[in-house]
Formats: sequence, structure tokens, C-alpha cells
Amino acid sequence: MAKAKAGWYDDGSGRQRWWDGQLWTDNFQEPQPEEGGLGGVINRIEAEAVAGAQPRPAPQGASYVVLQVILKEKLWGTGSGNLTELERAVNAQAALGYRLHTITTAASGSKGLGGGDRIQATMVFEKLSY
Repeated sequence: MAKAKAGWYDDGSGRQRWWDGQLWTDNFQEPQPEEGGLGGVINRIEAEAVAGAQPRPAPQGASYVVLQVILKEKLWGTGSGNLTELERAVNAQAALGYRLHTITTAASGSKGLGGGDRIQATMVFEKLSY
């Protein structure tokens, strides 16, 4: 079975935690301070859209990982890039030894700056066994 490489990953709680290649450790990274101004707002909107899609190994003893991606129309420019975001999330998790098992979506109107419809994609990944 493919093993996830050692590194910092979102452990499912929204924090970065060190994965030693075998197990989760008790080492956490502190969140970075937020950037101010319009650039900071835009960066936070974009980060929110992909925060749940950060690749990570399954918790010890588990065979599945659940990731969520918030998809929406871009604030400026053309095209949403949503398929690219989904593709990145799927490929990043595949590189850790997981395959996409299930994907569901839920849609809602925008509640924030920038407008556009929001779609939440929830993906369940299954650990591959060789």
C-alpha cells in the first residue's frame, strides 16, 4: 500500500499537523497572521474555497478521508476554475495513495463579497491496498 510522505498536513481539524510517514505526531503549526486590506480579503476568500481540500493521510486506523471544497464563481475575471480545483484535490490525494470513492455536491446562493453561486463538493477518498 502507498504511504503518505512525511510532512505538514491538515489533520481534519483545520490545523497543520506533522505526519511522520507512519503516524500523526503531536507537533502542530501555528496559523499565519491574516493579511489586511483588499488583497487580504481576496486571499482569504480564495483560501476558504480550497481549505478543506488540503491533502492528508487518514487518521490512524481509518481507511477513508473526507475533504470538502467550496466552489464559486471568481470575484474577477472569467471562468471559475472549479474543475481545476477538483482535479488538484483528487490528484493530491491520489499521490498519497487514495482513490476517489464518492463525491456529492450541494448548491446555495452567495452570502459574501463577490456574489456568485456557491457549490460545496464533499469527496470521500478510500485508502488503496496493494
